[in-house]
Amino acid sequence: MIAHDVDPIEIVMWLPSLCRKLEIPYCIVKSKSRLGQLVDKKTSSAVALTEVRKEDQQRLDQIVSVVKAAFNDNVGDSKKWGGGKMGMKTEAVIRRREKAVQRENKVKP
Repeated sequence: MIAHDVDPIEIVMWLPSLCRKLEIPYCIVKSKSRLGQLVDKKTSSAVALTEVRKEDQQRLDQIVSVVKAAFNDNVGDSKKWGGGKMGMKTEAVIRRREKAVQRENKVKP
């Protein structure tokens, strides 16, 4: 479980990629204070469950299946970072490069 309001974000921003790579179910929860309550601290950036009582195993399995569908298997959302839009300067540089390539192609016999 990873908190969404961690500052600086660099502390936890690599965790989703690692969890996907190692096929570990993960989820992003509303606040680091909620995670802190889970471990009897004021706040917590991330929590990993390593052991579960046998009577709670079935409930955990249900949660894991929901979490995997929402976060691990939802690769489409992770590929949309930045929206695929480039800035004006980058677009101008790309246009200049394309024009240079076109000029070179016209000059070559």
